[in-house]
Amino acid sequence: MNTPSPAAAVAPASGNTRLAFILVTSLFFMWGLSYGLLDVLNKHFQETLNITRARSGLLQMAYFGAYFLMALPAAMLMDRRGYKTGILLGLLLFAAGALLFIPATAAARFEFFLFALFVIACGLACLETAANPYVTFLGAPEKSEQRLNLSQSFNGLGSFVGPIIGGAVFFSGGDRQGGVQTTYVAIAAAVALIAVLIARTPMPYIREETVSSQQAAARPLRAQRHLIFAVIAQFFYVAAQVGIGAFFINCVTEQAHGISSQNAAYLLSAGMLCFLAGRFLGTALMSRIAPATLLCAYAAINVALSLVVVAGIGTISVVALIATFFFMSIQFPTIFALGVKNLGVHTKRGASFIIMAIVGGAIVPPLMGLVADRTSTAVSYLIPALCFAVVAWYGRYGYHLDER
Repeated sequence: MNTPSPAAAVAPASGNTRLAFILVTSLFFMWGLSYGLLDVLNKHFQETLNITRARSGLLQMAYFGAYFLMALPAAMLMDRRGYKTGILLGLLLFAAGALLFIPATAAARFEFFLFALFVIACGLACLETAANPYVTFLGAPEKSEQRLNLSQSFNGLGSFVGPIIGGAVFFSGGDRQGGVQTTYVAIAAAVALIAVLIARTPMPYIREETVSSQQAAARPLRAQRHLIFAVIAQFFYVAAQVGIGAFFINCVTEQAHGISSQNAAYLLSAGMLCFLAGRFLGTALMSRIAPATLLCAYAAINVALSLVVVAGIGTISVVALIATFFFMSIQFPTIFALGVKNLGVHTKRGASFIIMAIVGGAIVPPLMGLVADRTSTAVSYLIPALCFAVVAWYGRYGYHLDER
């Protein structure tokens, strides 16, 4: 993989690159906000709908399972109609799913909330399949990892804001379900506004066929080992991230006695603040440290931190749990950017496979919930530890296999 990364052509007359970057980056914030609220909903439904931890893990299964089902159709649509069409479809589904919280709240049925979150996630799958590769092309190819990490930093900002809103609204007194409904209706309004802005803005048209990508494009995707292992690494990374967030509040309330679910939600927001800081610092470090090397180091540190959580040593384990968010920060965008390098005309399809790997987040939370119900929440964090070991291997070896 010593060839330069693909420099997709941007039609200069078709749109403003800087404005496009700003608008698309706003999408990262919105799906970060949605994810930040999801982890708080997990504990909220345990309390208001009287469901087990294993059953609450179905929230993540519905949410991230949608990525697996929707990513490839989204890529096929964008192959024909371009990135902008994929973004607008994603925003439409996002808003529709948020509005479904109105009948779900009226019915007060867990299954209805699952369906609403599934529709939201179908929209987010379209957005991520479009926005992640689109951002890598809006500038110099050698800085694609830095550029994606910068946009993903606003995803971290949304993930930080989400638990603050959820903690204040979902665990307050009064009509807690009504608060959930109001929150998602407000999200639907914001998403609709962004959709109007993007629809009315000329966006740069990306042509992914360039001289530098001809060598990669000549090989089928199954021969692109750096992509294949990126899909595997992303599966395990998202599995770890989602599992850590899904049972964060449970783990904190068990390890730090006397902390309420609401205060634990605020600590989750502190973890997301670490995540945000890690994104910005990681973006800066990539100008000095190779992205794959930094990925390996951060994943290895998270293996160690997860084992401290498993040890179940009270406040120390809680601190280690919060620290994992800092070192998770760069992993998703870095795996993604490394995986789509040099794919040329195959970029959209390759990107869709990496987004499909987000299904890891659908599989692990119910599994962690089963382990937690039978042992303890702390012990269930052995699963994220194993997942981070796979990511560390990709950064150290898997990404470089095409160089041999």
